[in-house]
Amino acid sequence: MKDWLDGYDERDWQTTTEGTVRYALLGLGWWSIDVALPAIENSDLGEVTTLVSSSTEKAERLADEHGVAHGISYDEFHDGAATDAYDAVYVGTPNAYHLEYVESAAAMGKAVICEKPMESTVDRAERMVEVAESEAIPLMIAYRMQTDPTVRRAKELVEAGFVGDPVSVYGNNSQPLLEMIPDEDQWRLDPDLSGYGTSVMDLGIYSLNTARFILDRDPVSVQSQMRSDHEAFSEVPDERSGSLLVLEDGVRMVTTASQHAHEDTQLKITGTEGQIDLRPAFHGECKMHLSRGEMTASVAHEGFDSQREMREEFDFFADRLLTDGDIPADGRHGLQDMRIIRAVHQAAESGDVVTL
Repeated sequence: MKDWLDGYDERDWQTTTEGTVRYALLGLGWWSIDVALPAIENSDLGEVTTLVSSSTEKAERLADEHGVAHGISYDEFHDGAATDAYDAVYVGTPNAYHLEYVESAAAMGKAVICEKPMESTVDRAERMVEVAESEAIPLMIAYRMQTDPTVRRAKELVEAGFVGDPVSVYGNNSQPLLEMIPDEDQWRLDPDLSGYGTSVMDLGIYSLNTARFILDRDPVSVQSQMRSDHEAFSEVPDERSGSLLVLEDGVRMVTTASQHAHEDTQLKITGTEGQIDLRPAFHGECKMHLSRGEMTASVAHEGFDSQREMREEFDFFADRLLTDGDIPADGRHGLQDMRIIRAVHQAAESGDVVTL
């Protein structure tokens, strides 16, 4: 156990320490500016050279404020401005705009790291995969939990048999969206921009994808219920959502998500011999609680917040670009999450079990 703890934060995925990937950031909201930008600037293998926003004025102003060389508008990006200044594109716009920027990046031969969920609908996600594959560009979906050391150690423990045979999973992700962003007209509450809904698309995806990653199992069927009561959620069906999924090998998963609740994140995996409980699980400071027989233990890595999670994610992506390495969380991996989320919504609307 001591040797395992000594290497807890090690980058087991790293294959190079040399080289630099230059990024263009698209979509200059608070996440891109306050989290993604400093994460890249503090990374080992990346730098931001270009900011892309709705207007040249805004992009240039933010570029000046943050010491970035180029600031261009979306139209200028589509027209190929500053293409010599960056190697890869980070797409952090609202979901329904992802495809058009990936299409332009692919046409310019640029690698792409695209925020999750990868698009607003399965059809648009399928088109993204097709364009990335036809232009042979690297496409990674930004599942930052997959490079979080706690999640990677949890995966190792499951593979080593710590929990025995996995039996069940419980995942929850909730937050008070309107307290965080006091705007009832924000894009996450607009189905034309967010996609199938808000809570599952934006929060539930963490439980679903992290469980897929740790267990290496996909859902085969889903039952679901959801409702919206608050007037701000009148256009989206899932202010509150709960689902029962059957994963491969008969593993049962219960997942809940809400954009209008107390902040809470958890992912608990129970097996025939033990249990791994990540609590809190998402958005930084992931902590692991272990149980097996009479043994219990808790492990935390200090100072690991969302920005550091993003730093790990960007360095992982850069590592793969610089070495032509495999990208597990590629477009097809992200497309499977989109199909799962669509099935969750279909099951809630129909009241039936939906198979995948």
